Amino acid sequence: MASSSSSMETRIPDGDHLALELTVRDLDSPASDKAASSADEIIPLLIQNQRPRFNIFSSQTRRKSREQVFKVTETEILPVTQFSSWIWSESRYSGLLCMALSSTLYFIMELVSNTFSVEPIPLFETAFLRCTMISILSYLWLKRIGQPVFGPAHARKLLVSRALVGYLSLFCFIFSIQMLPLFQAIVLSFVNPVMASIAARVFLHEKLKITDIGGLACSFFGVLFIFGPTLTVQVGSEGNSENLKGNHHIYAVLLGLVSSITGGISYCLIKAAAKASEHPVITVFAFGSVACPTAAICMFSLESFVLPGFETLISMIVLGLLAFCAEVLLARGLQLEKISKATNVLYIEVVLSQLWILWTGKATSPSLFSRLVGSLFILVSVSYTIYMGPAKDTE
Repeated sequence: MASSSSSMETRIPDGDHLALELTVRDLDSPASDKAASSADEIIPLLIQNQRPRFNIFSSQTRRKSREQVFKVTETEILPVTQFSSWIWSESRYSGLLCMALSSTLYFIMELVSNTFSVEPIPLFETAFLRCTMISILSYLWLKRIGQPVFGPAHARKLLVSRALVGYLSLFCFIFSIQMLPLFQAIVLSFVNPVMASIAARVFLHEKLKITDIGGLACSFFGVLFIFGPTLTVQVGSEGNSENLKGNHHIYAVLLGLVSSITGGISYCLIKAAAKASEHPVITVFAFGSVACPTAAICMFSLESFVLPGFETLISMIVLGLLAFCAEVLLARGLQLEKISKATNVLYIEVVLSQLWILWTGKATSPSLFSRLVGSLFILVSVSYTIYMGPAKDTE
């Protein structure tokens, strides 16, 4: 009967890893055969089926489990993160998409303001709360991603200029909307894209093509078609009224024009500051940090403070959140895209507003045709801008 013996050998190879092997040997085999068949007779128990050797110091098992957890988590959030990153930076149309989403959020703000407005709140008080929320949210965003709150040193002059010019535009717009009829103030506010394109040609040396000029003109004519009949009625009623802001009408119009001009320059400063600071949220925080205290001063010195009720406060908070998202997307879109193309997409807000009025049946029959024609003008212009795609000469 053949006898066999087993022995345990401990080997310490390079790397100070401990490996334990169990070998089986036949004692009755000749000595000459032992040397020839030693390679076949040594059967390490830990490498059966050609499995790789591992030891207690290896982290391969834990690494695999962690990778599996990460893969499961990535699979769960992949659609949301992929869509967000595609809109933010991965798409060729990211700049235009950000502007379209920003314009849509402004339209949602208009709906929320008209639907849930319980009590009238002074405009500077509304601006103060909105700018406060913008400042807080942008500060938290920058802290979370590790960006400098006040931006890099070489971009601070642009950031301060953007904040000051932006608040000057807001200040003039608030006064003009208080002194002018609502639709006249709205028309003047939509001069911003035209002024921004002119300012971009002067300050940023962006090329204005015939298609860009035609697109902006088509969109603005669409706005005039929509609000033209309303403006005519309001001007006629103002002419028959002796004390309806008649003496201050010209000053209100000038303030509206100043708001549009400074708003266009502010768009250029947003683009320049966002490129210099390499993050658009920094420009949003710069505006909020300047607009918040100045709006507070105007609120207490020019208006009487009104304590909002609970429902009104909730609607104001919701509007602040929407305004923050809209401002961030606006800054990102201006950072990525040529200003004449990006600002033309902002006219989507007018189309969405008119479609909502038509769907709810609030449009009167005399103005129905002009609303449809004006919306068609804007849709053709914006669709052509998106169809042509981003500007090839954008840096």
